[in-house]
Amino acid sequence: MLVSLVSNSKPLPPEQPDVVVPWWSFTKTVLAAASLTLVRDGLIGLDDSVSEGPFTLRQLLRHQAGLADYSELAHYHTAVFQDETPWPADDMLQRLDAARLRYEPGTHWHYSNVGYLFVARLIQRITGLTLEQALAQRVFAPLGVTQVRLARTREDLKGVRLGSAPAYDPGWVYHGLLVGPLAQATQLLDQLLGGALLPVSLLREMQTPVHLGGPIPGRPWNTPGYALGLMIGDVDSGLTLRGHTGAGPGSVLAVYRCVEGGNTATCAVFAESDDQGSAEAHALEHLSAALGSRQSIT
Repeated sequence: MLVSLVSNSKPLPPEQPDVVVPWWSFTKTVLAAASLTLVRDGLIGLDDSVSEGPFTLRQLLRHQAGLADYSELAHYHTAVFQDETPWPADDMLQRLDAARLRYEPGTHWHYSNVGYLFVARLIQRITGLTLEQALAQRVFAPLGVTQVRLARTREDLKGVRLGSAPAYDPGWVYHGLLVGPLAQATQLLDQLLGGALLPVSLLREMQTPVHLGGPIPGRPWNTPGYALGLMIGDVDSGLTLRGHTGAGPGSVLAVYRCVEGGNTATCAVFAESDDQGSAEAHALEHLSAALGSRQSIT
């Protein structure tokens, strides 16, 4: 298990900043940040409808657009397991019958990678740039993150720590798969939530969650919620986690920030397993220690 931690309250443990890992669904946090810079610049409104369907940017970012998710397709998992060539995105959408909304936008919550595919397309359409160019211009450069890239092919994953799935094809992540040093995931979330990219009003919107019920078995969440590209909720130690967990074949990345009093700590944990709860618990353990929380996580 690899850990990167930054804190303003306690000495830091040894880091492994140069280990390049897949960011999995932490990519969603970056896509959300990029789309919110478009809102910041007056190019789209959070509650504007988008051309991908009868839903708004806010609903896409919050997984409330009424969309299904391709993880529901049994043959998707079979194709990934058998190392098949990824289907073209439009083929995947047709197989999923993605144009058929599963509920009226804004009335329910359902995690959807398809929603973030539409966010990625929206960013490209509005900026006139490739997704990688847009993310570099609008997120990475302003936050001083210089070593992150989009992986499109198996060749792009050479040198990336992949756990037990070294032959994985990143084309199966339809909204795009970012890869980069573990420490740069920590840096990006710390800078983003610290106010280095978005104005206060938009940062507040980004961190306003829809609440998703009670505790999740096997995971540290007591009151889980989802905001705009962020998982947010209270945990056993009394802290509130803000960040994202991402999982793919053979590994998990959990990147979270906590604030307690005037102190902050941000931690990224990469585990070569499929256990999201364990990675989150390890991140929380490091955050609690850095903030001097009275409770420890076992």
